[in-house]
Amino acid sequence: MILKILVFEAYDGGSHGHFLDGLIAHSSHKYIRLGLPPRKWKWRMRGSAIYFARNVSQLLAENHLRTNDIDLIFTSDMTSVADLKALLPEPLKNMPLVCYFHENQLTYPLEDESLRDYQYGFTNITSCLTADAVWFNSRYHCESFLQATEELLKKMPDFVPDKITETIRQNCQVMPLGLEPDLFASAPLSPQRHPPTVLWNHRWEYDKNPDDFFETLFDLQRSGVYFRLIVAGQSFRQNPPIFEAAKKILSNQLTHFGYATDRQSYLGLLRSSDIIVSTSIHEFFGLSVLEGIASGCRPLVPARLSYPELFPPEVHGKFLYNSNDELRDQLISFCRELPNLPTILQEKVAQLSWTNLAKRYDEAFERIKST
Repeated sequence: MILKILVFEAYDGGSHGHFLDGLIAHSSHKYIRLGLPPRKWKWRMRGSAIYFARNVSQLLAENHLRTNDIDLIFTSDMTSVADLKALLPEPLKNMPLVCYFHENQLTYPLEDESLRDYQYGFTNITSCLTADAVWFNSRYHCESFLQATEELLKKMPDFVPDKITETIRQNCQVMPLGLEPDLFASAPLSPQRHPPTVLWNHRWEYDKNPDDFFETLFDLQRSGVYFRLIVAGQSFRQNPPIFEAAKKILSNQLTHFGYATDRQSYLGLLRSSDIIVSTSIHEFFGLSVLEGIASGCRPLVPARLSYPELFPPEVHGKFLYNSNDELRDQLISFCRELPNLPTILQEKVAQLSWTNLAKRYDEAFERIKST
């Protein structure tokens, strides 16, 4: 059974767009996609439902489809599902709808928590209550969102609705992000390179905690530990100051500094690296780390957030750390002698290739359509 799935993505770029590209390319279903450029996320959350509802008829006409031809609607946390359902024309407003949560606005970390605007968190909550199914990219993401929902509702002065999290939980499912197959197309793991190359391929933002990463490398440099360094990932007009400091202090170790603008360049950087490190204070999934592992990097990640569920328990002691001191010690050890990348970890990451994962999505869509 081939479904016709109508896709609305209010932030169609970055990880959101990359996710849809991979899903659509490897799925057996047909997708009709309407997306908006990835900017001004607050305006997207408030206004995208109106835009989608008013432009869907033209989109379908351009694809020689009628509203009755659609089997299911797929959207993300960046759109108010309650608004969308209310505004869509018949019979689309009664179609099964799946909402995918890449992030949420209750637990996304802010440098100043007092600046959090809870209207966006309530939008996420009402989206969950309106959607027929809610998919989170990790168990950690799902559980932390439900806990934050409970805490937010307790702040209401009166008339607090009951059993909200229980209702949401009934419709929740964990559906991980997929990895592009070209990540796995590299040659067998290279032997120990001297010195090994450490990789940063995360966004250049506060929540990825670059300060702890670079301070650890400064410490290694002062201690006479030899390593090379690749700094990639998406940068912005205003980046944390530590990046410019690191560019100067670690200039002798740097082999690349800056965003890889095309896919082949990015794959080349991954395959030139030996160790991928995360110091994130926020990670709903961990795509950049998984991309590094798929390309042969040995990971060092914190024993919190989404990472423990991504790694088999048997390898936690080797590749997960509990403090900055542990990170430093393990990184020194890795620089002196790279550990083997365990088969059990490689196999778990390989399960997330779109060639394996797309069928899981296809079957999940089919179940929702049939209920």
